[in-house]
Amino acid sequence: MTAQIDYFYTHLSPWAFLGHQEFLRIAEKYDVTVTFRPVNLAVLFPLTGGLPLGKRHPARQKYRFIELQRWAEKRGVTMNYKPAHFPTDIALADAIAILLQEQGGPVGAYSQKVFEAVWQKDLDAAGENVLSDILKELGLDADNLIEAAKSADMLEAYTVNSRMAEKANAVGSPTYLLNSEPFWGQDRLELLEDALKSGRGPYESLE
Repeated sequence: MTAQIDYFYTHLSPWAFLGHQEFLRIAEKYDVTVTFRPVNLAVLFPLTGGLPLGKRHPARQKYRFIELQRWAEKRGVTMNYKPAHFPTDIALADAIAILLQEQGGPVGAYSQKVFEAVWQKDLDAAGENVLSDILKELGLDADNLIEAAKSADMLEAYTVNSRMAEKANAVGSPTYLLNSEPFWGQDRLELLEDALKSGRGPYESLE
């Protein structure tokens, strides 16, 4: 039976960017069906006790930069640790991914290009021109997809994903949900692969 993973993430997350290609590699290797579920951290954080980056203690903010450098080296990924357009309103970029998921489109490839726009190319992924270029590069109908992604249905799906993440104990981006077991953070990908390799049942909270 093919494994299925719900992938909760946002394109504004450097951690999701760092783990994206490795996650896709693992999913392909183990023939995993992935449901891409972009989330709104402004909705998810209050539900799970998280804080926006700017409200975290300075020690946590400084440690974040150290960890980013370690994992960029580990994953072999180049990135700009202080992108010109961070934070930015990532809602439309995330909503397009939700729409592509619904349509069976190339959401994994799309997300990679949005990650690169934010974390490598210093582009503003809130800009429709940036998103249009990405969609056209993938051979997609940019104008129609962008307009459809602005719909109330897509914004509602964005919120639904975020509340679904909270119910699944996914406290941040990225979280990979396998058989109801959350793996939070791209630094848990090796553990996720171990679980897929062994075929074990899910671990559950002891509370």
